[in-house]
Amino acid sequence: MSRILFIASHRKDRAPNQRFRFEQYLPYLEQHGVHGELSSIISEADDRFLYRRGHYLQKLGLHLRAMRTRSRDVARAGTFDVVFVCREAMLTGSTAYERRLRRRAPRLVFDFDDAIWNLDVSEANRAMAWLKNPGKTAELIAMADTVLAGNRYLADYARQYNPHVVIVPTTIDTDEYVPAARREESAVCIGWSGSVTTIKHFDEAVPALCVLKDRYGDRVRFKVIGDAAYAHRELGIHGIAWNRHDEIAELSSIDIGIMPLPDDEWARGKCGLKGLQYMALEIPTVMSPVGVNCEIVSHGINGLLAASRDEWVEELGSLIESAERRAAIGRAGRRTVEERYSVRAWRDEYVRLLAPRGDSSRV
Repeated sequence: MSRILFIASHRKDRAPNQRFRFEQYLPYLEQHGVHGELSSIISEADDRFLYRRGHYLQKLGLHLRAMRTRSRDVARAGTFDVVFVCREAMLTGSTAYERRLRRRAPRLVFDFDDAIWNLDVSEANRAMAWLKNPGKTAELIAMADTVLAGNRYLADYARQYNPHVVIVPTTIDTDEYVPAARREESAVCIGWSGSVTTIKHFDEAVPALCVLKDRYGDRVRFKVIGDAAYAHRELGIHGIAWNRHDEIAELSSIDIGIMPLPDDEWARGKCGLKGLQYMALEIPTVMSPVGVNCEIVSHGINGLLAASRDEWVEELGSLIESAERRAAIGRAGRRTVEERYSVRAWRDEYVRLLAPRGDSSRV
């Protein structure tokens, strides 16, 4: 049996980029003779302060513990056939541990699903932005044997530094994401799922949602998943925290899913995860026409695209007013995920890409 060491920031089942980029493939890899081991540096206790202002002593303690963990990873890297780095080994701008892993690992794979060469630092850690390094991503790409990029935009960036780049989209486990029966309710629920660091993207849609609230009144309601501190009195929103155990149930309570984004370099690197989650559950989806969203959605068939406030109002209004249209677009969205963005569609290729091989036969 071959062995892969997965280097990532968060524990299993915690971070979307890890869950949907490699964790959901671990059982299938195991079935095909590949044992994957995750080495993470952020604990559940660390989550309580990492994205809050201050707490500098605790954050220093986290960094020191992370250094010890990564030193152990370097020491044993040679006992694995592949070392897989998901985004970065450390939360700072240093590439020291990746360089050491590169020297010891038979094969180094680098995976990324965001435009992480742009420093999108959370508000809580803005004062520590000086620890970041804008050139870090390019360095990691250059040292890898194989680079897995989440979409074409990311791949085009990576190919400036390494020719061995493969596009592997973010995928959904459609055996887990099973559409629920739609409940007949008086109000249509428009929902968004994200995190405390991406709630700013939800605000892109708020002007249109306010228009819809004025137009439809009690016929429409709104839901925010992922930021329990978020509130919007006019829209009647009190955000709820993300919870892995009821994630699908909460998403399934949404009648229309939205993925608003600004048209900037960071957003163009996004891999459409929110939209794909909605679509897998047969929830009709409206996205900003930014980046890979324009590849995922065929407008009016498996989803809708909206740029301006008026377009958001028009497209969401058409779904609010027609249960039949919601159902038809939802079914088409599910088919798109099954055919192009599912674990089933990609798992054999994933096994092939992570098979041990020497430097002379890099993918």
